[in-house]
Amino acid sequence: MESILELKNISYAYHNLEGETKALSDISFSIAPGEFAAIVGPSGCGKSTLLSIIAGLLRPEQGEITIRGMPLSDSRTNIGYMLQHDHLFEWRTIYRNVLLGLEIRHELSAATKAKADELLELYGLKRFSNAKPSELSGGMRQRASLIRTLIQDPELLLLDEPFSALDYQTRLNVGDDIGQIIRQTGKTALLVTHDLSEAVSLADRVFILTQRPATIAQTVPIIFDLEEDTPMKRRNAPEFKTYFNLIWKELNQDETHI
Repeated sequence: MESILELKNISYAYHNLEGETKALSDISFSIAPGEFAAIVGPSGCGKSTLLSIIAGLLRPEQGEITIRGMPLSDSRTNIGYMLQHDHLFEWRTIYRNVLLGLEIRHELSAATKAKADELLELYGLKRFSNAKPSELSGGMRQRASLIRTLIQDPELLLLDEPFSALDYQTRLNVGDDIGQIIRQTGKTALLVTHDLSEAVSLADRVFILTQRPATIAQTVPIIFDLEEDTPMKRRNAPEFKTYFNLIWKELNQDETHI
């Protein structure tokens, strides 16, 4: 099967008056259509930098990124980017926040407005359509942010610690909720997180990065034998602890070599 995303030997460094700081070194991996992958690594190792490069916000110093076999710069594949904070505008209702991306791209139509109504209904926010963001809980705001991303029909979702601003209980519930939404829509997703439990509960594969300059230390396939494979049910499955400990050991092994 053709990969939707492929990275080949990606390297990147930050430059300032004091010199060069290498962030990423020779990163290579691919993601298949419909796959949910996660990236974990030590704090400051360049996880978010890598996501910014994939999104086209930064240009790698070496290497190549292809989307469905085409160079990133030439690809017309729609990429959705969901950040740590929901970035909903308080002066707009939830409905108008959801439509913002379509407005910017001049894609508002009767059909896209109907799609917005459908998604708000499907994900439990229809009755809050006319509410302001401050009237919603953190989890509901993040769900609105996901709808705003999904309504633009991205083929690839980039998730940069999208639950980190939430309290622990809300984070568990929203992670389970949004994880299932992404699965049900068949979207390809790449999650950056510092939470190993989150990575194991959501992903099909986990890429473990080393200390900066980051390389891929190990790739861990995540397979659960569950009749209903959801993030919350994974957390209660016997395999969960095995995967968590494997990834934890790899990260700590990296720490001991500093």
